[in-house]
Amino acid sequence: MQSSNPVLNRSSAFAPGQGQAYPGAAPYGQPGPYGQPGQYGGPGMPGQQYQGAPANSRPMTLDDVIVKTSITLGVVVVAAALSWWRTPENLVTPVFVAGALVAFVLAMVLSFSRRINPVLVMAYAAAEGVFLGIFSKFIAGYVGSSDVIVQAVLATMVTFALTLATYKYFAIKVTPRFTKMVIIATMAFAGVLLINFVASLLGYHSGIGGFGAMGLLFAALGAGLAVFNLILDFDLVERGVAAGAPQNEAWRAAFGLTVTLVWLYINLLRILAILRGN
Repeated sequence: MQSSNPVLNRSSAFAPGQGQAYPGAAPYGQPGPYGQPGQYGGPGMPGQQYQGAPANSRPMTLDDVIVKTSITLGVVVVAAALSWWRTPENLVTPVFVAGALVAFVLAMVLSFSRRINPVLVMAYAAAEGVFLGIFSKFIAGYVGSSDVIVQAVLATMVTFALTLATYKYFAIKVTPRFTKMVIIATMAFAGVLLINFVASLLGYHSGIGGFGAMGLLFAALGAGLAVFNLILDFDLVERGVAAGAPQNEAWRAAFGLTVTLVWLYINLLRILAILRGN
């Protein structure tokens, strides 16, 4: 089973259904090392702990994913704040474009890398933060108030929490059919946006990226797809932990979740801006 998030797709650590075992993983139903579950949720060995195990040899845990995701998002927020307040007016456009291009290139490199590089993850977070800071400032100017940024951040956090709670409370089962549908929908959505971008360079504006009714529709679709991608990513991270994925793979999970959360924030911000704008 694969996630529609290409970041998690590149590592077999997040696709244990393919029958691979990872360093530190135990066969299904057998005790795992360091007191962790065996592959696919088998019971852990009583009394064993992580103490004394090298960080690069023990399996990934949910705590690892949470900590590294928090660090990555923290870099995004700090870079966004700095770009908002410190970018000179005459350099706004060049910095905005540079941030977007660097973030895109680094995202592609990380997405198609077999081995995750934490330094590149931090560089991506910084570049993405620069892009988001200026984009958010533009939206705040369009609406006429920076309150919309706070609302978008809170909406992103609430949506993330509700999605996670729904996934856990209702024990959502991510089936191959569900996964395939989300992948196809996400690829189609991205294809439409790419075509629209190329068309806009040629002088044709469909309104998909604007602030009208069409822009509102596509922003809502983008937010909905981001939620479905979060569900897939929760499932793949859970499987990776159960399979005993290497601890360093927590950086890949953090990067993947950051990509999805940034996507969610952008679309929610656009929705709020369209609803509040003139």
